[in-house]
Amino acid sequence: MAATAPRRAGSGPTRRRTLLVINGDEVEARPLPLTGDVTIGRAPGSDVLIDHPSISRTHLVLRLGPDLVEAIDQGGANGTSLRGNRLPARVAVELAANEPLGVGDLTLVVQEVRPIVDSGPGERRPSGEVAAAAGLEPIVRDPVMRQLYELAARVARGTISGLVPGAPGTGKEVLAEFVHRASPRAARPLVRINCAAFADSLVESERFGHERGAVTGAARERRGLLESADGGTVMLDEVGELPLPLQAKLLRVVEERAVLRVGSSSPQPIDVRFIAATNRDLEAEVAAGRFRRDLYFRIAAAVLAIPPLRERPDEIEALARAFAADAAQRLGRSAPPLSAEALAALQRHPWTGNLRELRNTLERAVLLAGDAGITVAELTLSPASAGPRSTAPSAAPPPSTAPATVPTAAAPLPEQLAALERERIVNALAECQGNQTRAAAMLGMPLRTLVKRLTQYGVARPRKR
Repeated sequence: MAATAPRRAGSGPTRRRTLLVINGDEVEARPLPLTGDVTIGRAPGSDVLIDHPSISRTHLVLRLGPDLVEAIDQGGANGTSLRGNRLPARVAVELAANEPLGVGDLTLVVQEVRPIVDSGPGERRPSGEVAAAAGLEPIVRDPVMRQLYELAARVARGTISGLVPGAPGTGKEVLAEFVHRASPRAARPLVRINCAAFADSLVESERFGHERGAVTGAARERRGLLESADGGTVMLDEVGELPLPLQAKLLRVVEERAVLRVGSSSPQPIDVRFIAATNRDLEAEVAAGRFRRDLYFRIAAAVLAIPPLRERPDEIEALARAFAADAAQRLGRSAPPLSAEALAALQRHPWTGNLRELRNTLERAVLLAGDAGITVAELTLSPASAGPRSTAPSAAPPPSTAPATVPTAAAPLPEQLAALERERIVNALAECQGNQTRAAAMLGMPLRTLVKRLTQYGVARPRKR
């Protein structure tokens, strides 16, 4: 199968479209314009030339607008199918994001890469092999996310590299792990490499390996993390943080599938699949000269962009219940119920911290929950999320950014101090996953004092498992 790319028209530096051409386990990516008509077929003059016997000479036209993608079948023998139904000839049918389109014996998917709204740095996860049972299983309820995971399952069967962009906390690591588990490489290692820590020379030897004597204290040769993933998948976490000099070194690895150990002149061949994750807008980084264009197109053959949690409201309840159950299990409790008011407040909250903020909120709520379960009070959300939305304008001053459990300045000083201490205790317990000894050490108080405060403030003590 061979395909040629159409001419690009009107695309900005931080937004682009690509067409994935899937033939069994083989996946190719071709650029598309943001607007205009694109012809697909076997004829030499086609914008996207696909040399496959099941494709007609002029098989399909994609009509592309700034916010619209339509497919128009041209009446060929093998036809075009969408959602299990054959499309009528010469009738424009709108496509959803990442929706698979059957064209002859092939599958086509139109992808759009949009800018990422930066919401702060992500959590820095350590490099190393990822355990098979790490984290919760993906919870997919939203239609856009279902299409994304269906596409990820198709991409996983091939060998094409993938890029998972998204704001911090959206679930990039979960999706990358899903691609690995759904691939023929699932029995081999999945190795995460934290690109944000690549600059140190000793860390570089850990990634690429080293020969005996190449670095201080190297009494023998050592395989690096890339070699340890042989036969499996390498997740390039926070790839946008990689310094330019090391981008060139990574590009050679991606192109040649070989690693040059520190202190060696003989490349070591490796068989790995690369899945990169980033919370940066790599298109903008390329335009600014901070990220190599050739490396970007090597790792971004298939783009699996994750929308922020606020655009996936159908998943909030299921995710909240899963996070609450997981936190309760680690504390040796049964999962507390979520009140209807609490669920409504969770649906209203903007979740600028995405899944990570939701998880932390539910872990804290489980610690606070009493016999009645989790109510709005235990969620400690902002006042705008806790109460019903109002359409009438308000002359009141904006709400305070302080935690909802802290009284206003008009409250007596002892009450303010007690509320502040309670908030710090709850946060410390959440950060220490219910371990009271570690929480007491973090707070700088004796364990007996912490236990006494838990009783005083009505915070349920985590039980030992």
